[in-house]
Amino acid sequence: MPGRDTTPTTGPAAAVAAGSDTTGPRPAPPTPKERLGSIEAAVHLGFAVLLVASVVRYVMRHSPADNLVVLGLAAAACLLYAVVALLPLRDRHPAPWMVALVAVWAVLVVAAPSFAWCSFALFFLCRSVLRGAASYVLAGAITLATAAGLFRLGNGTDVAMLLGPVAVGVMLTLIYDRIQHDAEEQRRLHAEVSLAQGQLAASERRAGTIAERERVSREIHDTVTQGLASSLLLLEAADRAWPGAAAQEDLHQATRLLRTNLAETRSLVHELASPGLESTPLPEALLLAARQYVPGATLTVTGRPGPVPPEVRHALLRVAQSAAANIALHASATVAALTVGFLPDAVTLDIYDDGTGFDPAAAAPPSSAGGYGLRAMRQRVEQLGGVFSVQSAPGEGTIVAAQLPLEGGK
Repeated sequence: MPGRDTTPTTGPAAAVAAGSDTTGPRPAPPTPKERLGSIEAAVHLGFAVLLVASVVRYVMRHSPADNLVVLGLAAAACLLYAVVALLPLRDRHPAPWMVALVAVWAVLVVAAPSFAWCSFALFFLCRSVLRGAASYVLAGAITLATAAGLFRLGNGTDVAMLLGPVAVGVMLTLIYDRIQHDAEEQRRLHAEVSLAQGQLAASERRAGTIAERERVSREIHDTVTQGLASSLLLLEAADRAWPGAAAQEDLHQATRLLRTNLAETRSLVHELASPGLESTPLPEALLLAARQYVPGATLTVTGRPGPVPPEVRHALLRVAQSAAANIALHASATVAALTVGFLPDAVTLDIYDDGTGFDPAAAAPPSSAGGYGLRAMRQRVEQLGGVFSVQSAPGEGTIVAAQLPLEGGK
């Protein structure tokens, strides 16, 4: 049914119309495919059904002489309706054609109130193809024409026929405005959500890249860098003692360490775990990892050994390797002892040496010369929810301690 009166300068509908012009850029109009699949198709079908029914009703109730003019107006209105409905699909302005349609329709509905039911379809067509004040003015014209036709049908005595279309038109206008506002708000929110999702995905990609770089950095430090540094020390010692028996032993140990280091590098490249350690029970694997750098390392196990998650096992192996490499490179120790403790909900690893020790608070920050070991160990442990600590002092040795939680611990 039609909208409000022809001067929409006050009232809720006019307020909505004014507000809709100041809320910023309008959403992009629907594409032709969207239009054909929308509710407008049902409106067009409804217009065709109502028009045919109105024509049949009028022809059955009036003489052929009266039919000629009315049927001509109905045909013109039908043609204009089709033009208005198709113009938006071709990105053309339908306003002049809509004005012509409303004018023809107003004459038709006043002359033959039987066609008043088609006003519903005209109202929705007007609101869908026009925006702003023009849609309200033409909807008001449809309302007034329908009210006039029905009032004439009641012989000018039935006030309900006059006020009914106006009331229905106002209600439909308010309802349509609310639906349109909600749809625009939904599109705006959808655009914001899509933008936020894109930003979140980009942020996650950046975070993932940084985390992967940190992980690869730790792996390289705990395997390739430590192994090469230890091999270099052994080769330098062999060079100084050559050709004595000690030199040959250092050379053999450096060769073994380089072979192990080569296997670690291949394992890292192929994203595999440390060769020869993953299938070994954790205490023995930790001792083997430490003895790659400190052959005289010892092991003590407390508690009852149990299953350990792969990520926890891997972290403990790397901590043992890195701590043992530091002992070999810096500590000048005579004793290196590992203690593995199995608790109900955690596993602990303590690595002690009686070497020169150092001041943890005064340790040099990471640089091209080194200094990544302690930071890498701490990151490994804390990323798994564990606790990492270093106790040391000059001349008093060092204790590196790590405690990692076990999933499903009781």
